[in-house]
Amino acid sequence: MTGEKSVVDNPSTLVWAVRLLYLECAALAALTVWLVVQDLTSDDVNIGVAASLTVFAAVGVAFIFFVARFLGQRRRGSRGPAIVIQLFVIATGGFLIQVNPLWLGVVLMALGVLVGLLVVLPASTRALGID
Repeated sequence: MTGEKSVVDNPSTLVWAVRLLYLECAALAALTVWLVVQDLTSDDVNIGVAASLTVFAAVGVAFIFFVARFLGQRRRGSRGPAIVIQLFVIATGGFLIQVNPLWLGVVLMALGVLVGLLVVLPASTRALGID
């Protein structure tokens, strides 16, 4: 069997990484909706800052969605952006640990590390054709 590559049809590591990316996308979409509601209903709001933050969150939703989709389609170039997203998730978790809520910071950091590891495990790497 030397010289043969093992073909992995659908590694669970990659499947779970994609599922968790979609979960992150859904959570950020919910946050975006909450920001829109806050923008529209708040009496004391700086329109420029509020709109910028809301648009930034919405762009993040689209970016995470497409990265998850491309990772699910096994596009080779999707692994790097998936890892960058997880670095942002870990950084956000670290910030939340400092300013509260502590539990959410711990959850985000664990999620970022988990998805990052799932994406770089050998089965996922082989499925993406990067080995």
